[in-house]
Amino acid sequence: MADVAALAVPLAEGEVALELLAERHMAGLRAACAEDRDIWEIYPHSMLGEHFDTTIAARERFHATRDWVNYVINRNDEVVGMTSFIAPDAVNHKVEIGGTYIAPRMRGGPFNATVKRLMIDHAIACGFTRIEFRIDTRNGRSMRAVEKLGAVKEGVLRRDRVTWTGYVRDTAVYGLLADEWRR
Repeated sequence: MADVAALAVPLAEGEVALELLAERHMAGLRAACAEDRDIWEIYPHSMLGEHFDTTIAARERFHATRDWVNYVINRNDEVVGMTSFIAPDAVNHKVEIGGTYIAPRMRGGPFNATVKRLMIDHAIACGFTRIEFRIDTRNGRSMRAVEKLGAVKEGVLRRDRVTWTGYVRDTAVYGLLADEWRR
């Protein structure tokens, strides 16, 4: 059986550090989220302005029930984003990586790949054999990023989710199996 409790630990490599979300991170996370005001139009929830506190509170409620493990992403001790393990399922050995946002200045290079590699390696070490990614089909950049990791597009859930803007999105589902994972 996969170990859900073991997921909730800090992870680090080089300039990348994933820390469990805490109150001390809020100002930095709020600032990082404000660096790309347009991206929130294609996210399920906004992290801008008055929406920030509401979304953080919802993530913390999920964390309290072990449905989410929330991280802030740091580069050399500066908060530059967030990510999560979502809905870890110990019986079926699967977990989703999502809720990820990285400030624009950190995109397009090896930084996001390092974040994802740390998370995938850790999930596999905890006994999870299936990693899922669920991405709004309008977010081509994120879909290309998980494809570079070796994740396979398994389908599209049509009209799957209503976003904070009222848009009804289609969700691309990607899967990565432990025995397929190549670092």
